[in-house]
Amino acid sequence: MEFAGQVLSFLAVGFVVLIGVGVAVALVLFIIDRTQHGDAIRRNYPVIGRFRHLFTALGEFFRQYFFAMDREELPFNRAQREWVKRAGEGKGNTVAFGSTRNLAVAGTPIFANAAFPPLDDQYASSEPMVIGSGAREPYEARSIYNVSGMSYGAISKPAVRALSRGAKMAGCWMNTGEGGLSPYHLEGGCDIVFQIGTAKYGVRDSEGRLDDAKLREIAAHPQVRMIEIKLAQGAKPGKGGILPASKVTPEIAEVRGIPEGEDSISPNRHEGVDDWDDLLDFIAHVREVSGLPTGIKTVMGDQDAMGDFFAAIVKRREESAPDFITLDGGEGGTGASPMPLIDLVGMTIREALPRLADLRDAAGLKDRIRIVASGKLMVPGDVAWALCAGADFVTSARGFMFALGCIQAMKCNKNTCPTGITTHQKRFQKGLVVEDKDKRVARYAQNIVSDVETIAHSVGVAEPRLLRRSHVRIVQADGTSVPMSALYPQGAT
Repeated sequence: MEFAGQVLSFLAVGFVVLIGVGVAVALVLFIIDRTQHGDAIRRNYPVIGRFRHLFTALGEFFRQYFFAMDREELPFNRAQREWVKRAGEGKGNTVAFGSTRNLAVAGTPIFANAAFPPLDDQYASSEPMVIGSGAREPYEARSIYNVSGMSYGAISKPAVRALSRGAKMAGCWMNTGEGGLSPYHLEGGCDIVFQIGTAKYGVRDSEGRLDDAKLREIAAHPQVRMIEIKLAQGAKPGKGGILPASKVTPEIAEVRGIPEGEDSISPNRHEGVDDWDDLLDFIAHVREVSGLPTGIKTVMGDQDAMGDFFAAIVKRREESAPDFITLDGGEGGTGASPMPLIDLVGMTIREALPRLADLRDAAGLKDRIRIVASGKLMVPGDVAWALCAGADFVTSARGFMFALGCIQAMKCNKNTCPTGITTHQKRFQKGLVVEDKDKRVARYAQNIVSDVETIAHSVGVAEPRLLRRSHVRIVQADGTSVPMSALYPQGAT
């Protein structure tokens, strides 16, 4: 009994001390809040006003896990993320009871099933497609679905390693993003698309201009199969890439050819490329120096301007054309971008893609220029829609990030990504086990292609590249749907 009394007495003292410490802390916070001038809520409601900031910070996480329905979140909802997760794990992606998607929302694609689809022995997979038949070293691309540009710097070393290895397993290409070519891109043995951004990272001289010798050195790697000249990306058209100083490690600085520990901000466009003729000259120069198929990545802001580009190509003859155009939508993602650009600038992929395909085809360049669609196309229905609209290939960055384990923590720009994907802090990177995530990357890519093939078969064609606009209907504002071929008739066949 005496021992029990001592324990209770000790607990009582501890409780009193705890209360005293709490009161003292609250008093200090009260004085700080009442005397500061920067926050009106904390000044008028000391201590209690601090909870507003806490709840604001935690709100996005509570909505994600407890309150938002499966199809409500942005930029990607729970249903999309879960599909990628199951696909990456190799688990079945069948569901029960019925769709949770609201099929009456304007813009929703509805695929038109065939009365007599192909039999099981009539199915086929997409054949490889040649890009840059006129280049010294044309590229025969095997997969319709590939890894979009994510630079080493924006994403971590283990993330790059896992993507490289997974892309090799899946037979798809991996785009380096504008941050240069690192050993980790090459590690897995996959095909590489080397991106030249406006800062010319990895192929720049001391003045930031293109260094032909460095470009030849990059192109000499047998895994580097194409060159992509980045004009713009969907999340920030008219603004160069942004890599915070906290992410510019010594190794990343060396790969990019920039000072260590300083913000790495690319110019908003390529210096010396002032019009479409300049761009065609630049494409021709890069293709000649590298010997590789060379294309551009851009965002459509004005259809007439893009029409002028094709007119310039026709005037010069088709040999001057880029070998491919990667079209990003204004809804595309990034690690860091000003909100006005990420929200408001650039035509969406849903509107821009069929328009670009029609402009290309009207110029007689369908067999000359391949179209690569990008911009939140990370589940089978979106990929199938893009093929119907006129794309030859589809690429994704966010889809592959989810395959790596991304939880949409929205911290890509802060170097504190909890899954180790977009951070260079070792304590977070240790959670990303390359030997596990590479297989998830591969399975995700393979399942995307498999499910797109399933959609193709259901509408009555043997393989995905036979999908046409007549095979998909687009829901209108009144809830009815019309064939995409009626909305964009030029490319219906």
